[in-house]
Amino acid sequence: MSAAVRARVRAQAQNRCGYCQSSQQYVLGLLEIDHIIPKARGGTDEEANLWLACRMCNGFKGIQTHARDPVTGRRVRLFNPRRQRWSRHFLWSQEGTQIIGRTACGRATVVALQLNSVISVMVRREWVAAGWHPPAE
Repeated sequence: MSAAVRARVRAQAQNRCGYCQSSQQYVLGLLEIDHIIPKARGGTDEEANLWLACRMCNGFKGIQTHARDPVTGRRVRLFNPRRQRWSRHFLWSQEGTQIIGRTACGRATVVALQLNSVISVMVRREWVAAGWHPPAE
């Protein structure tokens, strides 16, 4: 994929992970270009299928496109950061360290991508203390 496409995706995503909302300025390493529909599942390198993801979110997502909502047990599509609004499907816990799923899609994505892993919550706690988190939408 071209450098121009990569630059446009970064700009569109405002240099934040589409899933956990981590900002490029606070994470170690570059945010990765995520294939919303993984190539292994028929996704393409077209810009409409690309967004930014941190290494942890992208790694946990892998080739998943669907997951089970822990409340209803239904298998639902994972959150699509290009087409869906983050605040419709997620919200921050009161202390700003955990992501809470508001919808079946949000809850399934929180579980599938392990958005509240011990490491993620620990790092967010430090970001909150520094006044860097949670991000404004």
